[in-house]
Amino acid sequence: MESNPTRGAAVRGLLAGALALGGVTALVAPASAADSARAGQRGSVVSVEKRATIDAAGVIAALGDTVDAGAVRYGVTPYVVTYRTTDHTGTPTTASQLVVLPESGDRTLSTVSWLHGTIVYKGDVATVRTDTNDYRAALLFASTGRAVSAPDYIGLGRNSPGVHPYGDPRATVSASVDALRSARSVVHGEGRELEREVQISGFSQGGPAAMTVGRALQREGADPYFRLGALAPVGGPFDLSAFEAAAADDRIDKSAIYLAYFVTAWNRMYGGLYDSPGDAFKSPYDATVEGLFDGNHTQRQILEGLPQASRDLFTPEFLERIRHPEGVLKDRLRALDTTCDWQPQAPVRIFHGRGDKDVAFAHAEHCTAQLKANGAKPRLVDVGPYDHNSSVR
Repeated sequence: MESNPTRGAAVRGLLAGALALGGVTALVAPASAADSARAGQRGSVVSVEKRATIDAAGVIAALGDTVDAGAVRYGVTPYVVTYRTTDHTGTPTTASQLVVLPESGDRTLSTVSWLHGTIVYKGDVATVRTDTNDYRAALLFASTGRAVSAPDYIGLGRNSPGVHPYGDPRATVSASVDALRSARSVVHGEGRELEREVQISGFSQGGPAAMTVGRALQREGADPYFRLGALAPVGGPFDLSAFEAAAADDRIDKSAIYLAYFVTAWNRMYGGLYDSPGDAFKSPYDATVEGLFDGNHTQRQILEGLPQASRDLFTPEFLERIRHPEGVLKDRLRALDTTCDWQPQAPVRIFHGRGDKDVAFAHAEHCTAQLKANGAKPRLVDVGPYDHNSSVR
């Protein structure tokens, strides 16, 4: 992707918002004596895989021409960490994350939580693939001198069983906060410390996730140590009712895929959306759609197995239910329509591109308006006429 001044400014703005705001070594478990004492508790470390250090030139090479590398200062060391957490029902489980530390020599490090966007395949996360925007984001932040915690979320990655509870606020908070706890243990094991204030950024699904985790740290005391330091969400669907209604009307790119992932995940978690797949999906897709979203099918396989338009995948009656939600669906959506309905006691920058055809710019305006109504002073940054994935880059 060709670099230009506007994009460079946008990337530098993301870094500023967060400010205001190879080879593999042997498997080690747990990371420190502290984890041994807390074995079985949320956030305790199950295993750590320390990867080879990447020097600053290697970071720049990894970023390639897709991300502005002007902020790179240090080499970095990545770690794949498996840790204990809980799922959307509160049941104990394990999850994984990518922790990246700067080779800066600093003993105390500012803390960044990077929360990724929608992923359907367990193997597409940053702990597995090094050619993703999420992996590059973690390297970039760490190369500026910060410690990065980039969780895979529940049900994604190689070390989290089950199916991803897509968008569930409880699972989002548990995976992200427990990732911070386990990252702190890993950092302790390296003779370093994390600052308490967490700079939280995330893209797409990670946008409302960032707001939800920030609220949990500030208002709900989700962790006795970590506190909210800043928020910088990018391209987030902050009005999920409107997003799903737009998907039902085929007014967004990949509408059927987004809506099918949402519907199958939420019916699995909460029930009440349909009794059998045939109540929601047209034949022959009613026989295959749930199986495609099991976390073991790639995005390509899903795209090849389903139509692109919601009108071709769903029954007309079910699409009307999405446009006008009631009951369980309406109640569950309300929580994800209001992830910005609070007053952060920390700087907030909201980034979005007006060229985004997946998530309309109106979602950023929705979040900004809710924050302002609560007395916050967010800054809304239009990064330019970029599509969804280009906007985060």
